[in-house]
Amino acid sequence: MTAIALTIAGSDSGGGAGIQADLKSFAAMRVYGASVITAITAQNTRAVTAVMALPARLVRAQLEAVFDDLAVGAVKIGMLGDPELVATVAAALKGRDLALVVDPVMVAKSGDRLLAAEAVAALREALLPLATVLTPNLPEAADLLGEAPASSHEAQEAQGRALLSLGPAWVLMKGGHAGGEECRDLLIGPVSHVFTAERQQTKNTHGTGCSYAAAIAAGLAQGMAVPDAVARAHRWLQGAIRAADALQIGSGHGPVHHFHALWPQS
Repeated sequence: MTAIALTIAGSDSGGGAGIQADLKSFAAMRVYGASVITAITAQNTRAVTAVMALPARLVRAQLEAVFDDLAVGAVKIGMLGDPELVATVAAALKGRDLALVVDPVMVAKSGDRLLAAEAVAALREALLPLATVLTPNLPEAADLLGEAPASSHEAQEAQGRALLSLGPAWVLMKGGHAGGEECRDLLIGPVSHVFTAERQQTKNTHGTGCSYAAAIAAGLAQGMAVPDAVARAHRWLQGAIRAADALQIGSGHGPVHHFHALWPQS
């Protein structure tokens, strides 16, 4: 039976993040992707110029349509936008036997805010307890906790454990926003794992968070254990970043190369 993953997120008209990045990531992992769109953004590699959240009733209708027909094995949640959408999605997922990856999308690569401040509490209270894996970067983790971003490995672990106490089974603290020549991701759960990679010198990192979380969800849909799904997604994402410059998309922060392992290399 074909593994199916569902992304619940906003649309990126530039194709580098959001729904578009998630579906590309699923495809790269050889998983069938379904989607529920929560918002439409007008954006490219340089900026987000407009955002419109879809009505909760339309998001609910999409969720009902997907779950009524498709055997979804894992769900990846990205941009939700406002408290009503958070509540709508949480209600649709509660009690379902599937893996849930929550990527708390708050700010776009351009710096534009994508999650209303009043929705942070709703996300924390309604969705974190349902999450199989929570995947915040350091600023998002700080935002969820009302603290300053972690500036040391010890602080990174402490904030990860604080988020773990809010209900998710695992927390992946992504360290890409930290300084230094090495990027360090920390997976905290029943056991802990550290994933490191040399920091790559490229501006083309649009969609890294979306793609990473979606690749993890794909692994869970395929029946992988969480540490194994994260390890595979980490390796794949590093390859996607290394190959990003070859795409030459846009004039700002271009996307990672989701299909670096599949497209012929010139």
